[in-house]
Amino acid sequence: MKVRLEIDNTLQEPEVIIKASNHDPNVEHIKKLLENSSHSDTLTCYQGATEYFLKLDNILFIETADRRLQVHTKDDIYISKNHLYELADSLPGSFLQVSKSALVNLYQVNALTKSISNCLISFRNSHKQIYASRRYYKQLQERLNEMR
Repeated sequence: MKVRLEIDNTLQEPEVIIKASNHDPNVEHIKKLLENSSHSDTLTCYQGATEYFLKLDNILFIETADRRLQVHTKDDIYISKNHLYELADSLPGSFLQVSKSALVNLYQVNALTKSISNCLISFRNSHKQIYASRRYYKQLQERLNEMR
């Protein structure tokens, strides 16, 4: 493998380009590592006046409820000042939108229970559950299969 660094003062942010002769699992793995390394490991959330810095690994899912963005962990619910679409763009690839109002951490998914109109998602070591809409089910299933 050949690695090369080019300095370009006109760029606003670093750009990484991977060139390969064919689709190789090793190249895909490198791409995912680079994508995940560029993201922060925490998300700033609130409970009342207290500000928390949640590790992304501890987040089960994020949903919009009562016109607020709620961040769910195993035991608690926190409030985020961000919008769902902002988080969908900024969170690493381990987070996937599963409905108009929810993102899930794919590493925390334990089970999928499919019905005619939707899919119930259960999480590891938690009683919490959330529904994925039919529109997002196929992508959810594909991404979970990729990760396993």
